[in-house]
Amino acid sequence: MSSIASVERDTGLSKDVLRIWERRYGFPRPLRDDVGERVYPADQVHKLRLLHRLIGAGHRPGRLMDRSVEELQALVDRPRAAPARMMGADAEIDRWMELLARHEVAALRRELPQAQLRLGLARFVVDKALPFTAAVGEAWMRGSLQVYQEHVFSEVMQGVLRQAIASVPAPEPGAQPRVLLTTFPNEPHGLGLLMAEALLALDGCDCLSLGVQTPLGDIVQAARAHDSDVVALSFASAPGRRLVHEGLAELRAALPERVQIWVGGLHRWLSRHPQPGVVSLASLSDLTPAVAAWRAPQE
Repeated sequence: MSSIASVERDTGLSKDVLRIWERRYGFPRPLRDDVGERVYPADQVHKLRLLHRLIGAGHRPGRLMDRSVEELQALVDRPRAAPARMMGADAEIDRWMELLARHEVAALRRELPQAQLRLGLARFVVDKALPFTAAVGEAWMRGSLQVYQEHVFSEVMQGVLRQAIASVPAPEPGAQPRVLLTTFPNEPHGLGLLMAEALLALDGCDCLSLGVQTPLGDIVQAARAHDSDVVALSFASAPGRRLVHEGLAELRAALPERVQIWVGGLHRWLSRHPQPGVVSLASLSDLTPAVAAWRAPQE
């Protein structure tokens, strides 16, 4: 039996999402321990892992809950169109994938910074870090990488990006826009944030990152304290779409009208279902035009 905290760590699904699914779909179906706390059998935890993978690939929770573990596993194993990055389009990323699969962490720690220095930070983020992240996600989805390998990748890439960001000259006094970066409480992935911060820093923005999983009230307080012009949010997994839309509506209502909200990430439904008062960026490449558009009326 696993506690709700251990299930959250093991599956990547937040406690709030687990409880909402329990009420809305009747799954998971936790038991109770001696003190009345939720505990989850191993078979349910396994199904939750599969659900997280499939939802991360774009499936809707309501269409998956009633399926058996065997049916879900078949969906996970279903052949998918291989992205260009996995078909020899980038031999360097293919090599990094092999290093990750062989757990050659020292080589990864050596080669990623070398690539960043060779290409420059902007090209490294767009041409290497982003497609490498997507390739790792695809491999995890197929089951060819384990959770611990994904965590190794994340730690190494975060270290490279943080070091590169620290080397960017500080913005000039009064630089604008002032951008606050974070994720919602149910979004634990921070690589997208770091990539966005890198590009924004290169554009001379005054950036303040709160890291991941910041409560909405704290986002509002930080935006006021920082006198932010933009609140930038990254969504990589976001299993609860309704929670995201409700959270964005709440945040929009709590922030001054002049403060823009920019959202982006791997989930294309953010751009397919626009939220009033929220700017959806389809890719990292849209950040520089968004900064230019923000600055245009100020000049």
